[in-house]
Amino acid sequence: MITRLSKLFVRTLRDDPADAEVASHRWLVRAGYIRRAAPGIYSWLPLGLKVLAKVEAIVREEMDAIGAQEVRFPALLPREPYEATGRWTEYGPNLFRLKDRRENEYLLGPTHEEMFTLLVKDLYSSYKDLPLSLYQIQTKYRDEARPRAGILRGREFVMKDSYSFDIDEAGLDASYRAHRDAYIAIMNRLGLEYVIVKATSGAMGGSASEEFLAIAESGEDTFVRSPGGYAANVEAVRRPLADTQDASAAPAAHVENTPDSPTIESLVALSNARFPRPDRAWQASDTLKNVLFMLRSPDGTRTPLAIGLPGDRDVDMKRLEAAVEPSEVEPFGEADFATYPKLVKGYIGPGALGIGEFEGDEAPAGAVLYLTDPAVVAGTRWITGANEAGHHVYDLVCERDFRSDGVLDVAEIREGDPAPDGSGPLSLARGIEMGHIFQLGRKYAEALGLKVLDSNGKLVTVTMGSYGIGVSRAVAAVAESHCDERGLAWPRTLAPFDVQLVPAGKDAAMTEYAERLAIELSAAGFEVLLDDRKASPGVKFTDAEMLGVPTTVVIGRGLASGLIEVRDRATGERSELGAEGAADELIALLRS
Repeated sequence: MITRLSKLFVRTLRDDPADAEVASHRWLVRAGYIRRAAPGIYSWLPLGLKVLAKVEAIVREEMDAIGAQEVRFPALLPREPYEATGRWTEYGPNLFRLKDRRENEYLLGPTHEEMFTLLVKDLYSSYKDLPLSLYQIQTKYRDEARPRAGILRGREFVMKDSYSFDIDEAGLDASYRAHRDAYIAIMNRLGLEYVIVKATSGAMGGSASEEFLAIAESGEDTFVRSPGGYAANVEAVRRPLADTQDASAAPAAHVENTPDSPTIESLVALSNARFPRPDRAWQASDTLKNVLFMLRSPDGTRTPLAIGLPGDRDVDMKRLEAAVEPSEVEPFGEADFATYPKLVKGYIGPGALGIGEFEGDEAPAGAVLYLTDPAVVAGTRWITGANEAGHHVYDLVCERDFRSDGVLDVAEIREGDPAPDGSGPLSLARGIEMGHIFQLGRKYAEALGLKVLDSNGKLVTVTMGSYGIGVSRAVAAVAESHCDERGLAWPRTLAPFDVQLVPAGKDAAMTEYAERLAIELSAAGFEVLLDDRKASPGVKFTDAEMLGVPTTVVIGRGLASGLIEVRDRATGERSELGAEGAADELIALLRS
């Protein structure tokens, strides 16, 4: 097929979009692949749709190869199934909710676990019908609070979601492995550098969760990996509890006046100057800071939370948000301090949080849920707030002088931290979440009554797996890793065209040759973009580089000498071919 650039619905832009933060967003808009309609919502133009269709084709081929069957659900869904599973509430403000003219409530589907489950329940009733895997490629909707980065994080996006249905855990394991292998094949075919990491399941529920992350500095996900093979999204890192310590020789806790010590650094300096310990110097890791938040549950209830962690660490908000989902994290504001007057800002200690010092097993009225870092274990010795302005308590020993309500591992993970499995020091990197697979188990099947008769004639609940992959996001992820300062540089498997022909002059012979060459290449099965515009060579070359077609053939002054030029967009390499018989050589080149 031949597409003439003069007729193609595209306008390249000379300037970056004002809201562009990442390279893929900049070039997909400037090169005319997508166009912003509203925050987080984009129209797909002809060039963009061509690439999107090629991503979809790869995904379909690999899903079909494992025996999954394609279906298509509506995007507008009734409230009732999501009410039955609790997700009408749990999704919180991320859900688009609406009513019809009869006041019936609906949502725009963020994912379709409920609909897949009900469909199988409606049609299947026996173990003989299983195993089964169904999938769809469809537009999803989530009311992102901060849509950004173009189609990397939008409110409307195309996703492939699939679900497996099995009679038991052994079947689920087999379905999970099949989908995992299919995802590996998809990532390889997309040409992405990626890593598979342990992950959390979030509002979906389930276990055995893994993410496929495309490695990219612009990615929103931070992950860790070790030399020994450990890899996890930071939200999924679970540090083991520290070893308990012998505190029998520790002095009794004592409160000291600590003026002019508003920061951890100033507190440590003052402590070493005025209250030195005999064995070594006080360090930031010896201080216990207690950070306050309010948790808002999906029903609107607010609950105070205090997190105790070593002073040399900060709370990682993404880890905290993942740990408390579906509740949302809010700052602990001035009004909240007024509600809890025992909490002295900047000098909060365990004693003011509820359990605090041992006075019995019951938390007093007005207690704050107090959860501590895995480093805070029996026998550890701390400097912390004394619940009095300008004062800290020293030598406060965990389990001797205070205790917490439990452990919450949400401190930041740092470069060089030991891997939880002992496989070496962790290194941090960033990535774009491309796919997420996890074993749902029976959460949705139980909520919606999906049961089948087993081989003994007994009703059993079906066990499920869930597997999502970002199709529209893949376009952005590939663009992110296949571009330079001049524009896009698509891999051949995803490029909107196989070859672009650029007559670089007004000579009629150049135009006629380009037309003949386009016909020959199209007849051989290649998608050809012919730049037949009455534009200058400079404009044509600039647009060719921006559009990112992998091979560009320049028909210029060399034609008079029997030569044409071939440019490789990815490598920048240029070579000359004899104009006579060039079609055969180009066909061989493109096929190779």
